[in-house]
Amino acid sequence: MEESNKTIVTEFILLGFQSTHSLEILLFVAFFLVYVLTVVGNAMIIALVLISHHLQSPMYFFLSNLSFLELMITSTVVPKMLVNIITGKKIISFVGCLTQSFFYFLMGSTEFFILAVMSVDRYLAICYPLRYTSIMNGKVCFQLLLGSWIGGFLIILVPSIVTAGLPFCGPNIVDHFFCDSAPLLKLVCADTSLAELIDFGTSCILLLGSLLITFVSYVYIIIAVLRIPSAKGQKKAFSTCISHLTVVTLYYGSCIFIYVRPTKGNVLDFNKVGSVMNTMMTPMLNPFIYGLRNEKVKDSLRSILNKIIHMCKVSSHS
Repeated sequence: MEESNKTIVTEFILLGFQSTHSLEILLFVAFFLVYVLTVVGNAMIIALVLISHHLQSPMYFFLSNLSFLELMITSTVVPKMLVNIITGKKIISFVGCLTQSFFYFLMGSTEFFILAVMSVDRYLAICYPLRYTSIMNGKVCFQLLLGSWIGGFLIILVPSIVTAGLPFCGPNIVDHFFCDSAPLLKLVCADTSLAELIDFGTSCILLLGSLLITFVSYVYIIIAVLRIPSAKGQKKAFSTCISHLTVVTLYYGSCIFIYVRPTKGNVLDFNKVGSVMNTMMTPMLNPFIYGLRNEKVKDSLRSILNKIIHMCKVSSHS
């Protein structure tokens, strides 16, 4: 009888950033601008790789897919958050919450596999330059991309099923701006130790496992670069890795801070700050990091802009 009297949660309230109305307006403007820059920047990278024949290589193939994932991660979280801020109705349905959580972690997990693949790609390009094009052919690139998506799906499958099967019977206030796993588990009216252990274990396998691949790849890259006799050659070889290393540092740093530690004490406020970094700031910075430091990307952008300007001039004269 006691079990049947429990209320089944059908919707959640996303608490977001508890602040005054005027501060929420400022947050809305700031997050909206960040979202627009993220969409425009990452869409530009995808378009450049698709259009420019100078960017038809494995490195840029994976970069365009990284940009797609960054775009999807942000779009999974930010639009709903912006609507909640501007309307003041911070409600999300139970199904909508679990769906948001699933796709956020699916895109995020796949991104870690892509980052690991990109580090292996740089390792092959620098350590085996003569065999690189034959090793990293179109078929291999597609298989690595498909493997990244399958790996991302499989790594979150069990945690998602476990969380969806837990009883939510009140309260329904999520102390976050999206349906992250840690604040959701706090609302379960049952023992969550197994779910927390699974979350922690899968996070360790994903983040630390993919980081190990990246670390080992860069150890070999550094050894190979140091063997290059000229300083100019060393600089040129390593310059192709700087953008990737920057994104890796930003993304892994914030995610390890949030997810690879057992949940103890009230750490959700810190998690919100870390989540802003990997759901908004890193996706926004990604196209700038690659665009500003990569001559091929800048040259392709200039070439396309010049063609557009030329076409506009021709059409205006006609």
